[in-house]
Amino acid sequence: MADDGFLGEIKIPKFNIPGASAGMVRGIIALLVLLVLVISSFFTIAPEEVGVVLRLGKFQRNAEPGLHFRLPLGVERVTKVPIQRQLKEEFGFQTVSSGVRSQRGQRSQFTSRGREAESNMLTGDLNAAVVEWVVQYRIVDPYKYLFRVRNVRTTLRDMSEAVMRGVIGDRTVNEVLTVGRQEVADLVEVELQALCEQYENGIKIDQVVLQDVNPPDAVKNSFNEVNQAQQEREKLINEAQSEYNRVIPRARGEAQQTIREAEGYALERVNTARGDSARFVAVYREYRVAPAVTRTRIYLETMSEIMPKITKKTIIDDDMKGIVPFFNLDPRESGKGGGN
Repeated sequence: MADDGFLGEIKIPKFNIPGASAGMVRGIIALLVLLVLVISSFFTIAPEEVGVVLRLGKFQRNAEPGLHFRLPLGVERVTKVPIQRQLKEEFGFQTVSSGVRSQRGQRSQFTSRGREAESNMLTGDLNAAVVEWVVQYRIVDPYKYLFRVRNVRTTLRDMSEAVMRGVIGDRTVNEVLTVGRQEVADLVEVELQALCEQYENGIKIDQVVLQDVNPPDAVKNSFNEVNQAQQEREKLINEAQSEYNRVIPRARGEAQQTIREAEGYALERVNTARGDSARFVAVYREYRVAPAVTRTRIYLETMSEIMPKITKKTIIDDDMKGIVPFFNLDPRESGKGGGN
């Protein structure tokens, strides 16, 4: 080692190629180096990607899809970010292949806990629920995605789990398992997007999907029995309500019909009485003007109504005596009608 501070001489090995001169060897080596420089100076960006170019570790520019030039020998490095591809994070399970899932007890690649731990949650009414969900997202700002947050995928998973636990903790277990699933997913999507904007991680949340929401395996049978009892109760309530809706309106209709008929009958009787009273008053007025004429008219009108109803008529003189034996007084004949 030399005393002037240098490490020493660097000796380049000599290649002895039979039939080749030293100049030819140097030319071949220079050509190979030049070829490596040329190859490393160009890069290609796929249609669904954007290239982030760093020059000596500092952000320089974004490269759009196509063929591009960069400074070789590591002076400029390119990181490809898939901005047009929809990415997803799975919680509580992991898709190994199409249609095949891993077990929830397996350890997550992003945390030291198992996937079962991240899916076990406590609801607002202090019940346990196993929630499996998927977060679908896209990268909209490659610069923020790469440089604003360290370990952006791990951070996104932590944010998603925190938001999901907060939303689940504000609802009952029945809401989470039944009617409130879509509301939970929508609210998690909104709150998670707000956190992404706050952290400036360059991510746009497309959708949050609740895959499976179930009670824990230890209480699943008891929970199913409770659900069956509740469904039976709802069934009986619905049947009773149906019977009520069938009987009560009909009874009310019949009552209203009876009331209307009574009101009509009362109105008819009152109008008839009023008419009879008015007719009697009119007749009485005529009677006061001419009593004899009025009596005669009333007698004639009454007889004109009675006489057509008598089938057998006998007309006698008022002065005749002892005519009863001549009449047929057989009671069997009297029922046929007639009059004297």
